[in-house]
Amino acid sequence: MLTPMSETQVKQQNTAAFYGQSVASFAVALGAVGLGILYLDADAWVRGFLAIAVLYLTTSAFTLAKVIRDRQEAGQIVSRVDQARLEKLLAEHDPFQKPKI
Repeated sequence: MLTPMSETQVKQQNTAAFYGQSVASFAVALGAVGLGILYLDADAWVRGFLAIAVLYLTTSAFTLAKVIRDRQEAGQIVSRVDQARLEKLLAEHDPFQKPKI
């Protein structure tokens, strides 16, 4: 029997250590770029432009990652539904049953 999509749970594949490492790496990278822009030997408007560019790039990267993740999750749900239908057909199929004429 198929379960409703609201009950379908996706297994988390990342460990807490990987998640923590990713967050720390992002924080260090963003901090390093921020400090680099802050101490850059340039006018304030150049530093401001670079800061806005970094923020725009960061938000764009988050949006792209979310879109890719959502598309992958949608594909997994469709794949699971197709797999469940196939399993149901195989379970109901009796290869030894005489064909009806």
